[in-house]
Amino acid sequence: MKFQDFNLHPRVAAGVAAAGFQMPTPIQAQAIPPVMQGGDVMGLAQTGTGKTAAFVLPILHRLMEGKKGHVRALVVAPTRELAEQIHAAVESMGQQTGVRSLTVYGGVGINPQVQKLKRGVEIVVACPGRLLDHIQQGNIDLSQVEVLVLDEADQMFDMGFFPDIRRILQHLPKRRQTLLFSATMPVEIRKLAHEVLHDPVTVQVDLVAPAATVSHAIYPVAQHLKTPLLLDLLQKTDTGSVLIFTRTKHRAKRLGLQLEKAGHKVASLQGNLSQNRRQAALDGFRSGQFQVLVATDIAARGIDVSLVSHVINYDIPDTVDAYIHRIGRTGRATRSGDAFTLVGGEDKAMVSSIERALKAPLERRRMEDFDYEAPAPKKDNSPTRQVRPAKSTRRPNGTTQGREISQVDRTNAAERSRRSRSGARSDIGVRG
Repeated sequence: MKFQDFNLHPRVAAGVAAAGFQMPTPIQAQAIPPVMQGGDVMGLAQTGTGKTAAFVLPILHRLMEGKKGHVRALVVAPTRELAEQIHAAVESMGQQTGVRSLTVYGGVGINPQVQKLKRGVEIVVACPGRLLDHIQQGNIDLSQVEVLVLDEADQMFDMGFFPDIRRILQHLPKRRQTLLFSATMPVEIRKLAHEVLHDPVTVQVDLVAPAATVSHAIYPVAQHLKTPLLLDLLQKTDTGSVLIFTRTKHRAKRLGLQLEKAGHKVASLQGNLSQNRRQAALDGFRSGQFQVLVATDIAARGIDVSLVSHVINYDIPDTVDAYIHRIGRTGRATRSGDAFTLVGGEDKAMVSSIERALKAPLERRRMEDFDYEAPAPKKDNSPTRQVRPAKSTRRPNGTTQGREISQVDRTNAAERSRRSRSGARSDIGVRG
């Protein structure tokens, strides 16, 4: 099958040709025909399978007919980075269509978004929190939306966005086309699909296996020795660009500071950074200004960072899918890459799950001349200095202050709430 077989509008087809697309991916071949027919579609596919084009192209084709100047398609995504990637795909493939697209998310000024909405756009790619702000302030009219896309639905559930999604649905027409894409299908996603989809066509692409060019290894180590082992590993390993994953944003900050003090050119990428600083970190990593990027899982989905020689899991991910996404940042375009994971005794079950998915054991490695028996530092039992709890970010009218929540923020909400109530001192922020 070729893209010509979809009979896309000539201006959309021209954008496809200009983007260099020739053969559709499996998810595109399966999803584009039923989406173009106007029915609801549930797509099960991982990031990196080409699913963005699977819904962007039919939407562009549809919008070539009918009036312009109002929002006719709404795409809801969990993170700012994914929203920007979808927006870039719309602009690239729709460059000859005249269709206008706008990204809507927190962490940046709201006024430029308001002005663009007033001038008129046909496609809005939004994160839930800021979109609700615009709805509540009367900045956006969704009454003429013809197509709704819920992308990375499982990630939106993990981040606690489903209540926001249901509030957004109340402002959309009942008669519309709805497309739901998810990498996994837990019970909660099935329930949402039952609520929002009408007689959907289901298209599925199996789990994307890691590239054969990636070598895997695990380094068993006690939790308190992870950072010293990582420093030793970076010093004794011939690396190019290194992407290091942590489970929490606070750990990403601390680890970035420790690596910086050790002399590494490092940036961090996590949810507390402004959008400009997040983009600067990515751009600096891509250009070689930073050799090391310490990131939470917001960097694992929807971000294309090429030329990564090593992915290091400082913390093992919670799911096999997350492991596949993380290590997919290296070994790209036939280049070789290495994926290292620091593991403790509590990680045995996840290691076994990863090995079953890879259908091969993970090589166990030890660093020579490293003191694996070094004791953990003694805990400081001195009284904690009390500080005032953080001020609420909720406005008087009940809307959020416009900061979209990263993929790990929701999972840490209970811990932050506990710290806020106790007034305990928060982690120290670092540059990058």
